[in-house]
Amino acid sequence: MSDEGGFIAALTLPPFEFSRMTSLRILMRAFALLLLIGFGARAMAGPYEEALPKFASDSYADTEAALSAIAGSGHGRALTIVEALRDGRLLVGEGQVYIKESSGSIVDAATGATVNAPDVLKPVRVNNRVRRAVEAAMGNLTLLSTDAQARLNAARAVFRSRDAAVLPVLDRAIAQESHVHVRDALERARASVILGKADASVSDKKAAIEILSERGDQDALALLSNLPPDANPELVKAAAEAAAGIQSRLAFWNALQNVWYGVSLGSVLLLAAIGLAITFGAMGVINMAHGEMVMIGAYTTFMVQEFIRLQVPGLFDASLFIALPLAFLVSGGIGIFIERGVIRFLYGRPLETLLATWGLSLILQQGVRTIFGPTNREVGTPSWMSGALEIGGLSLTYNRIAIVVFAFSVFAVLLCVMRYTRLGLYVRAVTQNRRMAGSMGIRTNRIDALAFGLGSGVAGIAGVALSQIDNVSPNLGQGYIIDSFLVVVFGGVGNLWGTLVGAMTLGIANKMLEPYAGAVLGKILLLIAIILFIQRRPRGLFALKGRAVEA
Repeated sequence: MSDEGGFIAALTLPPFEFSRMTSLRILMRAFALLLLIGFGARAMAGPYEEALPKFASDSYADTEAALSAIAGSGHGRALTIVEALRDGRLLVGEGQVYIKESSGSIVDAATGATVNAPDVLKPVRVNNRVRRAVEAAMGNLTLLSTDAQARLNAARAVFRSRDAAVLPVLDRAIAQESHVHVRDALERARASVILGKADASVSDKKAAIEILSERGDQDALALLSNLPPDANPELVKAAAEAAAGIQSRLAFWNALQNVWYGVSLGSVLLLAAIGLAITFGAMGVINMAHGEMVMIGAYTTFMVQEFIRLQVPGLFDASLFIALPLAFLVSGGIGIFIERGVIRFLYGRPLETLLATWGLSLILQQGVRTIFGPTNREVGTPSWMSGALEIGGLSLTYNRIAIVVFAFSVFAVLLCVMRYTRLGLYVRAVTQNRRMAGSMGIRTNRIDALAFGLGSGVAGIAGVALSQIDNVSPNLGQGYIIDSFLVVVFGGVGNLWGTLVGAMTLGIANKMLEPYAGAVLGKILLLIAIILFIQRRPRGLFALKGRAVEA
């Protein structure tokens, strides 16, 4: 009879008929079966199930150990756990681990099933070391993703974490990577890990130093500059040479970046000052309300975007193109009204004109505060102006590129208007010699109004551009009025080319001084330089030529 048959037969016999040997055999087999079930359950649990309870221990070391085990388990929910820990959504309560979903529901971390969680839940605590471990785990779990951008982000995360445990996965990812820029990022991440690996060979670390030298950014420089003091002398020398090369390249790119910032600032000053160059040059009016024309253009953009958001949200990306003509008309119309209502009675009286336009600027600011409130207003950026263009170590944001292109476009259009139209001819005539222009039949009063409206309208479209890089508030124009006058006087009153050169010169000089002297002191030094220059050339860089009867 087999053992199974004996066991079954024994169950049917009376107790007194059991033999001692049969009972012992049955007990031993039952005990072995229980042991097998226990070990089988433990084997089925796996590292993922064993690691999860460690999150509830409220220990940073246990959290880091659990994180490492889960990331290396290959479990399908490993990435979900790591993301929840990174976002502060991994919760513990009564010894169990839960995840808070974006919808607000609570699910079991082990299974993902929605559960009735305890009333008191608290997030798993993290410190800087755990955060670095989270970053490394994210990189490890996404290095083999099917999404190229995810692999690129993972490579960057590994570069920062320098986790040696990820090397096998990193080598596998490099071997199968087909995108050149992603492979470069993976190799640089591997180089950062190798450089920090104590048991790596000197030749491998030299190769890593060469790869990091090619990367050539601040992160690579930090790695090369922080070798341990007891490192191999050859490595220290190679790292120092690579770091010196990186510093030279960074200095070059930083200089180019400052030049770009200067061009960007110069384009902003050009937009703000080009309208003032017309009004100040044609009529000699010190218009302190010019900044408020810029502010009105910015608020016109805000109103256009608000209407589009409520009525036709699909046109949001075209909102700036709709706002440009409206801002020109609104600001230009207000400018003509100011000239006809106030300024035309004050020609030849510069002090009274300055005081009157300053009072008008206060009235306009208070009017905007009354209508829109004193707080900043949100003006959105269209999608086509978001992001940046990376060229080597140079970062060119699309909104700044758009403003530079727009500023030069406005300059070119205004230059054509002034050079090839009847209005431009009359404005140039009045600018050069008002009395002679009047004696030739030019209606100087009408030209004054149109020129003032044109300058104010250009200031309005400058406000459309400035709304993308500055706060839209009642004080927006005050930040540009002084700089606008400096640009006009420095370049030459009434000369558009002088305004362009003056704006770019002041913008680039300002940004080149800032790293050495600071923003405030740099502007003071620039102002002193302009004062000294004007003493030598009172009429600016490009003085208008004319007989100037009234001079």
